Amino acid sequence: MDKSMRDMQKEVDGYISQFKEGYFSPLAMVARLTEEMGELAREVNHYHGEKPKKSTEEEKTIEEELGDVLFVAICLANSLDIDLQTAHDRVMHKFQTRDKDRWTKIEEEK
Repeated sequence: MDKSMRDMQKEVDGYISQFKEGYFSPLAMVARLTEEMGELAREVNHYHGEKPKKSTEEEKTIEEELGDVLFVAICLANSLDIDLQTAHDRVMHKFQTRDKDRWTKIEEEK
């Protein structure tokens, strides 16, 4: 089953809402997002960069780390009452208007 961004936000909110502590503060979540981005960067570097994984390091995947980043980003958005679908639509509009000629487009084959 495909989930919309709103579905994901509701699912995360349902999970977090079961705990008395609730969402962390926005600043704490930005710190956590930074931490998760570091873990993602490390995995990308292991698989696509010049730094091989140590034999003692736990096996993780880029997919798992991206999932962690997404979860924390959703938590941050939820705590600030930001609808990520709307945020995404605004960003796409910006790319499709302001930045529409910024990159070289692949020509359609005739």
